[in-house]
Amino acid sequence: MTAARARLPLSYRCIAWILRPILMRVTKRDWRGMEHIPAEGGFVVSPNHISYVDPIVFAHFMYDAGRPTYFLGKDSLFHIPVVGWALRKAGQIPVYRNSLKAAHAYRAAVDAVREGKAVGIFPEGTITRDPDLWPMRGKTGAARVALETRCPLIPVAQWGAQEILSPYGHRPKLFPRRTMSMVAGPPVDLSDLYDRPIDTGTLRIATDRLMDHITALLEQIRGAHAEHERFDPRKHGVAEVGDPLKHVDLGRPEPRDGTTGGSGR
Repeated sequence: MTAARARLPLSYRCIAWILRPILMRVTKRDWRGMEHIPAEGGFVVSPNHISYVDPIVFAHFMYDAGRPTYFLGKDSLFHIPVVGWALRKAGQIPVYRNSLKAAHAYRAAVDAVREGKAVGIFPEGTITRDPDLWPMRGKTGAARVALETRCPLIPVAQWGAQEILSPYGHRPKLFPRRTMSMVAGPPVDLSDLYDRPIDTGTLRIATDRLMDHITALLEQIRGAHAEHERFDPRKHGVAEVGDPLKHVDLGRPEPRDGTTGGSGR
């Protein structure tokens, strides 16, 4: 057992003891790039977001890499009976969207990194709205934490969770077993930004850099190229949180690579 696992709260260890054997049975795994995950010290790790299932798959990857991760999660999860209690006991961090309390999550993430923890932040903030499930325009939270703490910012690309549960779908398909592909890349170099004010311009540069790295890793997994401009929900009039199908008809085409990933748009 790694030192990071040994320091886990009891609730976190119990969740891992329950979920990991299940995931080992119902998924195949293609884990790559674990050598880029820091063995010690605090850092931010940021994956793309394609399904409600992928936080669990990503947590499995990080657990196997020896750095169990503390996540920023939407506050509604923390109000679910039993689930919310377990998340709090496991040290996870609630995010209060569009609220004055949103700053609390940021401070908690900074404190966690400074305590030497791995902090997982989905930079898109929600499941991508891109019609082909490529990473969309990122929010600046991950970059902000990385710049303030000057910690490593690790990009991760994942693919496969959407085959178990399509975006905003409600009926998981566990069999036949799907392969969960996860690739971590080298830290995103932000050193040229350290002496700049952490303002809107700096955060956008750092965030776009992170999203470029994640997209490049995902291109390796999918064997395809993200040919179009990164999807921006605001430019397309798409709701940035929640199920977009409840708000607007996106008129999206089927994914160009023939996958079933976009079937639950």
